[in-house]
Amino acid sequence: MKAATGAAIEVIDMTARVGTAHSEAQANFHKIACWEILPNGQQFSTVGDVGLRERKKLDTRRALSDAALHLMFERGGLENVTREDIAAMAGVSVRTFNNYFTGKYEALAYRQTERMRRSIELLRERPADEPLWTAITEAVIAPLQEDMDDVYGQENALPTRRQLVEVRKILTIPQIRDVTFRGMFDEWVAVIAERTGTDPGDRYPRLVAAVVRAVGDVAMDEYAGADPPVSFPSLLREGFAAVAAGLPEPKARV
Repeated sequence: MKAATGAAIEVIDMTARVGTAHSEAQANFHKIACWEILPNGQQFSTVGDVGLRERKKLDTRRALSDAALHLMFERGGLENVTREDIAAMAGVSVRTFNNYFTGKYEALAYRQTERMRRSIELLRERPADEPLWTAITEAVIAPLQEDMDDVYGQENALPTRRQLVEVRKILTIPQIRDVTFRGMFDEWVAVIAERTGTDPGDRYPRLVAAVVRAVGDVAMDEYAGADPPVSFPSLLREGFAAVAAGLPEPKARV
């Protein structure tokens, strides 16, 4: 869904405000794919607190990630794309690609991973007396909404049906659906444990982290299948609100 993932969508403009259907679908893919793809656990700095050298490294990572996404759409799947192709589009050597990523799917995941790390840091910074699910909701949605507003503007917050057709194609890719929240699960558990005064090995923070993932998965499936299109952040907010309310049993349909 969208190259808006991560802190700087500005690096490559190929996925932002481009008129073609597949470029728009790239943008939508990155809106929600942070729930589906993950990295090798490496820590990345945010843009605000890095020097020029580190900023260049971040820009290179983003350029490679955007190139992987663009080529995946262009060629009908990442299986039709090589590391050499990605490196060439990003204007770097294959050696440079290998210095930054272990493979194509990790490159594709980077933007989403960067944004998810922002959510984790935001959760650490939320007021200590704020209810847990309120804090989680705002920490998850803030980076997502920021990126969506940056690329689309509020007037373009909803995807088109044509974009969602492309989104659904991506969500059927086994490598994308299977390489999921695992790589960041422990980080979510750790921050939830910190906030709740529990141990990362306890059941509670692990259950909460699993529910965070589940809310994202359900919202993503609803987003991709919605007709008419709906806002992804609104689906997330509704999901977290249902969890915070204890998932009361709905009234039976007549």
